[in-house]
Amino acid sequence: MRLSNMADYAVVTMSAAARHCGHARVSAQQLADETGLPAPTVQKLVSKLSAAGLLKSVRGAHGGFKLARPAAAITLADIVEAVEGPIALTPCSDHGRHDCTLESACAIRPHWPAVDAALRGALAGIPLTQLSRPIAVPATVAEVMA
Repeated sequence: MRLSNMADYAVVTMSAAARHCGHARVSAQQLADETGLPAPTVQKLVSKLSAAGLLKSVRGAHGGFKLARPAAAITLADIVEAVEGPIALTPCSDHGRHDCTLESACAIRPHWPAVDAALRGALAGIPLTQLSRPIAVPATVAEVMA
């Protein structure tokens, strides 16, 4: 499984917004500058993230975006679902979809909801606070070997 670019960029954008937690609101342009993402992409993402209740938008001279709830209460699953919709590894996992030619004889289809729930649970176990803090990376090969 691989996240779409937009889901990846949403995680990057939310991580940048989380680093402003407790400070002034941040504009979409500031998020674009901090992340290196194109401003139109960030604008599209903050719109989706706001609609999903992850960001709060405030208009006006001192407006901008801020997290709608504490970073510890926002998970990787929340962010991915805001951009991609419900987590489902296969199209037949989506309720109401009946476009698979194997559907009537498929012995695996009943098992996908458990797989989807396990994946969602794993992603839900990763809070935004974990994603937004820097990880110390050794600067040299010698440090890695030490």
